[in-house]
Amino acid sequence: MTAKGTARRRAATGAIAGFLLRMARESVRSQSNTQVGMAETMGVDLATWQGWESGRRPLANVKAGMVLDIRRRLLALGADSCVLRMLDAAMDADRIISATTHPEEIRRHPLADWVHTRDTAHMIAWALNGTTPPALISRSTQSRRGPVAKAPLLSAPDRNTFFSRLRDAADSAVREGEDGLLLHRQALYLCSYDRATEASSWVGHALHARRDLIAARGWTPHWATARSTATALVRLGDSQPLLDFIDRAMVDDDTAETANLNYWAYWLGAIREPQANDGFMRERPTDWEPVRLLRGLANGLHQAPGYVDLYVHSLWALLTSHRWLPLADRELADQIALRTARLLDHDRISVRSRRELSAVAYVLRENRT
Repeated sequence: MTAKGTARRRAATGAIAGFLLRMARESVRSQSNTQVGMAETMGVDLATWQGWESGRRPLANVKAGMVLDIRRRLLALGADSCVLRMLDAAMDADRIISATTHPEEIRRHPLADWVHTRDTAHMIAWALNGTTPPALISRSTQSRRGPVAKAPLLSAPDRNTFFSRLRDAADSAVREGEDGLLLHRQALYLCSYDRATEASSWVGHALHARRDLIAARGWTPHWATARSTATALVRLGDSQPLLDFIDRAMVDDDTAETANLNYWAYWLGAIREPQANDGFMRERPTDWEPVRLLRGLANGLHQAPGYVDLYVHSLWALLTSHRWLPLADRELADQIALRTARLLDHDRISVRSRRELSAVAYVLRENRT
């Protein structure tokens, strides 16, 4: 590999976490918010700090104790706590991108070892297409002279390499049978972020080839793959498979309904512990935070209109099984009531969603008086 190629590769390996580190530094309101000042404050040389921010020296390669110390000291300096909270997801995203673009450097793809979260997916999307994660939309980078990157966006060649090799990983995972289920599901879902016409055709074909999973009724060992497939198809403009999935693979099946709420709980951060595979979804919930899950589902009602039917059904399932939840956060309950009323005024939701929203409205009224 040439020196230029090596430099480009290294620049991509820690770019997302480095970009967040820069945002955290710039959110500090003191004279130490320059690279020079922060390097002095942290007791490292300027080249090291610049390497972290640029991604040439990935934060994920720094000793855990030092990363923890940096985060705590940034917080003490007044850095944005939300930005600091996202650093773990950013380092995970960097690792996934690096492992995908350079598979020869790893023994096993990280997408095969753990179930990634929404924050991680948002970080990856940020690097692939520049879409700012919802948690960071209100945050902005410090204005400076000259051209300044607004996102940790991969170069076009790196992006093309990522998607090409991610498709290869998805294909190879199919040949691994049950052992490749998690890698295939997650790789195929991330492939749907590719906006190129030719790539969309490949993804569409690969997803439609799995439609037999969506047609299955109730819980099956492939339930999570079917759900992921249906939601990925929505991103490609095909919403019918998701409606079919809700009707066939969720409604009137207690295990599937439990799996759906567990899936959401993990995706939205109401389950904090990392999960090695999809098996946790079918277990009865014991340690997730229902109020946090309620808040995440409520936000999704207006943040992700393409998935409104899934959000509505999940909100209905949560509130009908935890009827006390509106009492736990009355302000949130009021917000949901307002959004529910607005959705019921529109005719762009399914018959099932309309019926379930009416039930949600009833539960809210019942527990707000």
